Amino acid sequence: MYRIIAKEALNPTVTRMVIDAPFVARKARPGQFIILRVDENGERIPLTVADYDREKGTVDIIFQIVGATTEKLNHKEAGEYIADFVGPLGRPTEVEGLKKVCVVGGGVGCAIALPVAKELAALGCEVTSIIGFRTKDLVILEDEFKAASKNFYMMTDDGSYGRQGNVCVPLNELLQKGETFDEVITIGPLIMMKFVCAATKPYGIKTVASMNPIMIDGTGMCGCCRLTVGGKMKFACVDGPDFDGHEIDFDEAMSRSRTYAGFEKKAREETCNLFRKEVQ
Repeated sequence: MYRIIAKEALNPTVTRMVIDAPFVARKARPGQFIILRVDENGERIPLTVADYDREKGTVDIIFQIVGATTEKLNHKEAGEYIADFVGPLGRPTEVEGLKKVCVVGGGVGCAIALPVAKELAALGCEVTSIIGFRTKDLVILEDEFKAASKNFYMMTDDGSYGRQGNVCVPLNELLQKGETFDEVITIGPLIMMKFVCAATKPYGIKTVASMNPIMIDGTGMCGCCRLTVGGKMKFACVDGPDFDGHEIDFDEAMSRSRTYAGFEKKAREETCNLFRKEVQ
């Protein structure tokens, strides 16, 4: 059992939890993930390591409430326990030797992008961060990104905060002005990452995308997280989650990501109704 040390609502649909998991904290690195179960009968879900404290033995996770399991997890409070917390899994983001990087995050994907930006900054890299959200009410981790970045751009689709537009607007402006980067790292919705990669490809800038497909075991055995990268099958859990964005078949990935959308929505609604009945 793993104790929840702290819980914080970052916006109406995104929550941060700090978990007491010393063995995971000891080995975790930016870009890796864990797989958890809320209870012994629950499903396994992957969540990225948002932060860690090796001395305290804690790991931060940030999750969006979209399905039954995240709904159940969000009903847990500080001091309570979750059944399983396995990791770190996946390959860490490769940051060694990079001197100038643009980190592009969208929505809850910013929770994955932030530890990468922090690690780069700690290594002396010049970090430009571009983060985007649908609206002001959904903004998360702004101050943390500012602290890790030399240059920072905030975008909202509706213009309610920062600049209006998507993350490709400032990225294209920078590239058109002749700005260069050793690498662009993008993490967020698939459609966003697809267009970020399309923007950088004509300039020949290496672009890494962090993929989070459907996943079950996290060890490469189930095959659910398969992707097509450079015409070859890859597994996000063991070959990634970071891949060359210019080689990813994003259309295939988006199609597969919608496979269980209806089931996910129905399961969450049933879980919400169950909690309502318990309260009554």
